[in-house]
Amino acid sequence: MENITSNTDTPNTNNGFERLYPPMPIPDGQAIWFPFQKHKLLVKSQGQHISLLQGEKTLLANLKHDELLYLGNLNGMPCIASAVDAEEHIPANWQGVGLRELYSLMDGIEYTIATYASQIINWHQTSRYCPVCGSPMASVPGGWGRRCTRGDYSGYPPVIPAMIVLIYDGDRILLSHKPGWGKRYGLIAGFVEPGETLEECVHREVKEEAGIEIDNLHYIKSQPWPFPNQLMVGFTARYKSGTLQPQDNELDDVRWFTRETLPETPPNISLAYMLISDWLNKEQDK
Repeated sequence: MENITSNTDTPNTNNGFERLYPPMPIPDGQAIWFPFQKHKLLVKSQGQHISLLQGEKTLLANLKHDELLYLGNLNGMPCIASAVDAEEHIPANWQGVGLRELYSLMDGIEYTIATYASQIINWHQTSRYCPVCGSPMASVPGGWGRRCTRGDYSGYPPVIPAMIVLIYDGDRILLSHKPGWGKRYGLIAGFVEPGETLEECVHREVKEEAGIEIDNLHYIKSQPWPFPNQLMVGFTARYKSGTLQPQDNELDDVRWFTRETLPETPPNISLAYMLISDWLNKEQDK
């Protein structure tokens, strides 16, 4: 059995972070910075340790960068994001770290703000022009929305809902495998389709991917998943009927595992890991 520890604390708790929106001006003084270059957060490197950049509004003055985005305050200190040009040479004591790697290196709330920053930066980079007429887009006061200057379109940062479900049957759980995953197995997951509820999505995806029916469906928790803009919504469900069989080309294996036979599972950054960990803890308490 793979060694899985309890992970009930989610990384998306906004402890001490107050969100703010345009056109709120950036105050003078020290700020915490979340600059991204080539999809990596720029941080200060100190040997084997890293820390968030801090400095005045002029911190990026010598680097070509996009608009400064005032995200809010963390314990009273402004948090500023921006995209640094890919060709710019950063200071020697800075380094870029990807969001997946960053999770194990940074406190939960700092990581949450970093993922938030990456999504708002991406939104600003992809919403400069109206998708209907090509006119420039302008900010909508009081939020991150953007509106066509001709009035043809308005939009907001995309959040794509997706479900993930832990299916149990007595003392065993259902795990799935995709080509290219190596030894790792995960939970059944999928995107919500237009006109579909989350509950309907769970039943459909389970039937489509594993060929079985479920019941006793319960919502457990959710998690922002910034790769790039998903909101993962986690459920548990009980096996009802049917014979396990991968139903499409997406999965190459679905099978039952007990606590003793668990394979390699998703990293502890993921909601899948949290759902499996919660289930193991409950089974242990029986």
